[in-house]
Amino acid sequence: MKQIRAVLCGYYGQGNGGDEALLATLLQMLPESVTPVVLSGNPKETRKRYKVESCDRFSAFQVLKVMRNSDVFIWGGGSLIQDATSAASPLYYAGLMGLAGQLGMKTIAWAQGIGPLKRELTRRVARQSFRGCAAVSVRDRASAELLSEWKIGFTMAPDPVWALDSTPVKGLWDLPAPRVAVTLRSHSTLTPQRLTNLTQALVSFQKATQTCILLVPFQAQDLSIAQSIASQLTGPNQLFQLEDPRELKGLFQGVEMAIGMRYHSLIMAAAAECRCFALSYDPKVSQLMTELDLPGWDLAQLPDDPNLISQTWLKHYANGDPLTTDQIQSLVDRALMHRDLLTEALF
Repeated sequence: MKQIRAVLCGYYGQGNGGDEALLATLLQMLPESVTPVVLSGNPKETRKRYKVESCDRFSAFQVLKVMRNSDVFIWGGGSLIQDATSAASPLYYAGLMGLAGQLGMKTIAWAQGIGPLKRELTRRVARQSFRGCAAVSVRDRASAELLSEWKIGFTMAPDPVWALDSTPVKGLWDLPAPRVAVTLRSHSTLTPQRLTNLTQALVSFQKATQTCILLVPFQAQDLSIAQSIASQLTGPNQLFQLEDPRELKGLFQGVEMAIGMRYHSLIMAAAAECRCFALSYDPKVSQLMTELDLPGWDLAQLPDDPNLISQTWLKHYANGDPLTTDQIQSLVDRALMHRDLLTEALF
């Protein structure tokens, strides 16, 4: 079978655990006859971690050279096409999609989470970009509804990270059990007062449960929050900075409950049969809460009383149920539809 060169484009090499998990899953799902070339913010690190060819996503010369010598452009996954922060991100990815089309490359939009799109310009550009794709897969109902509105064909399946292989984490099992993982992130809705309330609640929760708290920053910007919480805990705790997304997922194999803001931390935890409690800062987290029936709060409606927060966590810790083995297997099996789409579209 002829070897195909495929350019993989996403928010890769930027130190975000969720996006790295998507890249690791995409590489895991690619057929052996595909040679990947990853556009990365840190190509040296990407080459070292995944043993693949990589080039600087910010170098127009390098990107153009790679694309001219490749057959397929795979655009994914995650929330690449959204303008909640600025219009720059969707325009960057749409621009590369347009270039790929001009160069005669086959284009595939893989495991997309589309939106929010608040600007008319970005909505129009996004619609045009998806219309030009040979195949499209999305990971949530809201994205599917938007593509249906645009009359664009698609496959909908759970986030592909459900199917990511996991790797054991060195030293995890040496820590006292039971363990609870906490994944908070820097965001405007996590105000200093809300962080204080969450920290006080976590201190009370730990005293009541005698759990070991694992603080897991998914990105460098999360580290100061994790360190702040760790400095105030009175019981056993450990900070884990894991760069390999397979280890990130493996961490949750040794955890009883996860309290998380990060979208992919909740998926990884749920896939490991953890009880999950979500703190939503973004529509994608709220959608996941609905789809999996996860308890939690929108951060904007977080209770002001740390005791109420702690008591709510205690009830879930004592009485909450994780996903069943059958539920998890169903999600993993359906997530593999993203792999099937790649195979069908590439050949």
